[in-house]
Amino acid sequence: MAREELARFLRERREGLRPHEIGLPTSTPRRIPGLRREEVAELAHMSVDYYTRLEQARGPRPSPRILDALAQTLRLTPAERSHLFHLAGSSAPPGTNAVQRVRPQVARMLRRLPETGAIVTDAAYGVVAWNPLAQALLGDDIGRGTTNLAQRRFLGKGRMYESSSAEEFGHIVVARLRRAATRYPHDAQLADLLTELHSGSEEFRQIWETRPVHAPGHRTKTLDHPSAGKLRLNCDVLFVPEDDQEVVLMTADPGSPSARTLRRLAARVARSNGWPDA
Repeated sequence: MAREELARFLRERREGLRPHEIGLPTSTPRRIPGLRREEVAELAHMSVDYYTRLEQARGPRPSPRILDALAQTLRLTPAERSHLFHLAGSSAPPGTNAVQRVRPQVARMLRRLPETGAIVTDAAYGVVAWNPLAQALLGDDIGRGTTNLAQRRFLGKGRMYESSSAEEFGHIVVARLRRAATRYPHDAQLADLLTELHSGSEEFRQIWETRPVHAPGHRTKTLDHPSAGKLRLNCDVLFVPEDDQEVVLMTADPGSPSARTLRRLAARVARSNGWPDA
């Protein structure tokens, strides 16, 4: 535990907050513009003495509950929250629910990849963002129908094209959902999804019992597309760790027949959207 650094970090964040930002009255004159220690302690449901000792580098190692309360009170960003836990010598647990929003910069990145199919999946394998080429590769209903890949894979909800990696992908899905169930035990939407998958798919139940473990990374699969034919695609995964999300990039080897097909498909998508050809 880095007591001095933790104390400095808490002081700086407390002094940087303004009362109106957290709903406190601003009519009372203040000697300093930031929050008072007693205000932080009250909002975080701890004693003033305990919080004061933390700021003076004299306190005991705070529990994850205390750290979470301080992170919420001080309006810390996800990166600042992780830093707070690090200074206290703890690992930052994820939030209560799987994050389903997509950071604007991630969404913009998808648009800058004209010859790459790209999707963003949350911890429960919901597709929360995609670009037009990914929609053309995976089925246009990905933007209008079921956008959860676990439901598509195990329950047949939504279009699923034949793929050489279907069996492996099933194990990858279950492994990720097992991790999500551990990370977000109070996420009601995730719990409903798992109940639906257990009751609706014998295959899902069987794989679940094997407790599969898979690390996402580079994989190659052959996709049997109804209009483009067979495509040999590379699938690479990039992490968005603060949101527990994955960006899946679908490409083809340069100069390969699949790369030429992807280029034509991307040009067709661009024309249909009124954009210049990729």
